[in-house]
Amino acid sequence: MAAKAGEDGNSDDDIPLVLQDLHGFLKRRKGESSSLFDKSVMATPVAAIKALLGVVERSKATTMMGLQDELKQAKQVMLQDFEDRTSLYHNKGRSQIALASGCDLFLKYVTRSFLELPNFESCRQEVLERGQRFAGMSLAARDRIATVASEFIQEGQTVLTHGWSRVVASILMQAAETKNFDIVILEGRPDAAGAKAAKFYASHSSNNIPTKVVLDSAMGYIMESVDIVLVGAEAVVENGGCVNKVGTYALAACAKAHGKPFYVAAESYKFARLYPLNQKDLPHTTNIPLKVCDTTASTAEGKGVGADAASSSSPIEDLPENVAYENPSCDYTPAKFITLLFTDLGVLTPSAVSDELIRLYQ
Repeated sequence: MAAKAGEDGNSDDDIPLVLQDLHGFLKRRKGESSSLFDKSVMATPVAAIKALLGVVERSKATTMMGLQDELKQAKQVMLQDFEDRTSLYHNKGRSQIALASGCDLFLKYVTRSFLELPNFESCRQEVLERGQRFAGMSLAARDRIATVASEFIQEGQTVLTHGWSRVVASILMQAAETKNFDIVILEGRPDAAGAKAAKFYASHSSNNIPTKVVLDSAMGYIMESVDIVLVGAEAVVENGGCVNKVGTYALAACAKAHGKPFYVAAESYKFARLYPLNQKDLPHTTNIPLKVCDTTASTAEGKGVGADAASSSSPIEDLPENVAYENPSCDYTPAKFITLLFTDLGVLTPSAVSDELIRLYQ
């Protein structure tokens, strides 16, 4: 029987097993669209850890050094795949950082297990058992964060958020069970992540929260009307800052200028051993070509605005070849702009992140 073709045209037999596992963990269920409220959707670092557990299960290595070499090779294969296949991933390059942090955390865990159990086979079994438990705990991290963070949203407030974040969605849905508040979401160009998220918030059956979408460029205009800002993160770095969808840095700076609390929600497996000082210190991501749409033209024709109008009916403004473009997928927000971080380890100040990273990796 012929092997099933993958998304890139290659048969599954041509794809390394670790990538088959990774793609399977990240892939949507056949025939279903991805939901912001689907708790079964696996975060990239958790998918990476489960893929590495598969490497351990299949490994024929007889020494810890041999197993570690296989795991390091698998990590590089997954990172290269994310870079080569950027357009197939929703985060368009941002998740490379999260993927690396998940792999690094697992590799450190393997080393620690070996130090506790020098016998290789005993260590291997312990890694598999603890790894499965860790993956299960990680899947529940959003619920733990929602429990502590929802208390920071008060009755009658307006919450401004940015991007597509399931942990933020978990917080807002839990808060909405006992409180009434409004959500304002930046549209989230270039992938309209905010507009897509707004559809889910507005249509949620049990919690119909008043939701408004505003232009990214209107963040300063709308800031005076909101009470708090809440965003997710692709990674939390050693200095207490965060890496997230492009526009987060500008949003944080704007919030600080207006004296508004800026909260970041992130699972602890997104804590990354990075210490960026500026935007250029971020890992390289693919510079996807810009598609510039004039959404006012759609409005004039009575076709509305937003993601659907921009993708289907808005005129695309073609840039001449002598105009350069830069289309970063993420930016770095320094710790000084962050009020608190909501994590499954508890509520942290940015200065506490380095201590937690030491505990995670020691």
